[in-house]
Amino acid sequence: MSDGPDDSRPLIDVVRESLDTFSSVERKVARALLANYPIAGLETVAELAERSNVSPSSVVRFVGRLGFTGYPAFQKKLMREVHERLGSPLEQYGRTDLSLGDGDLAHAARHFSAVVATTLTDLPRSEFDRCVGLLSDQRRPVRLIGGRFSRILAEYLGAHLQLLRPDVEVLGTDEFARFAAVSDAGRDDVFVLFDYRRYDASSVRFAQRVSERGADLILFTDRWMSPAADVATTVLPANVESPSPFDSLVPAMALVEAVIAGATERLGETGRRRLEVIERMRGEE
Repeated sequence: MSDGPDDSRPLIDVVRESLDTFSSVERKVARALLANYPIAGLETVAELAERSNVSPSSVVRFVGRLGFTGYPAFQKKLMREVHERLGSPLEQYGRTDLSLGDGDLAHAARHFSAVVATTLTDLPRSEFDRCVGLLSDQRRPVRLIGGRFSRILAEYLGAHLQLLRPDVEVLGTDEFARFAAVSDAGRDDVFVLFDYRRYDASSVRFAQRVSERGADLILFTDRWMSPAADVATTVLPANVESPSPFDSLVPAMALVEAVIAGATERLGETGRRRLEVIERMRGEE
């Protein structure tokens, strides 16, 4: 018999989507957990109760509402999530659920089709529309930054935006260039950050600094959420699991493609005219 709910979603998603079904006391526990996830859930029953301003028995009832047989089962599920969230590629080698099995390409096709589909269909339309709106506002400069691997996504999105609108820059790895970008940032600026597990501490600090300057931050991350989500204006998570020990950027790239398509449509004739001028100059070379 299972000691928890038959639900593969991260606990943070389950709690967030169930808020309306909780009692007023249970909502206090839920909000305390969401505000300090996952740390609050790793505390003792008494500590989480104090944080939530409820009784310890209310915390136990809350985890019962989530489908767990008790608080230890709840924490076991949470610890497994933390391990997956921070897991290295070496640790992923043991996960048979993500392997190709016999190396069948058809299996890979099914896997990637599924993770791309869930990435796009699970994303709230409001988050997508807010992202497209910010990137399409030509009055607002756009600066993009990525990590060791996700920089590919930042450069790809940036290259397309440069064809459609002015004042777009992909920031490099030089820390002084990033410091300069932060010092110049203001309320009109839009920053786009790509940060996937295992999260880049310098990127998170960068996000916090631009937020303090009043700039808007668009965060592309995974379903476990980079810590930068705490200061982001809009968050676009992708499913990163792959048949290999390494996280996949395929779903994230599909999401980037959708954003490019949305921005192209939003910019309309203005974007087409800019592209026409660029293509004309390219033909003259």
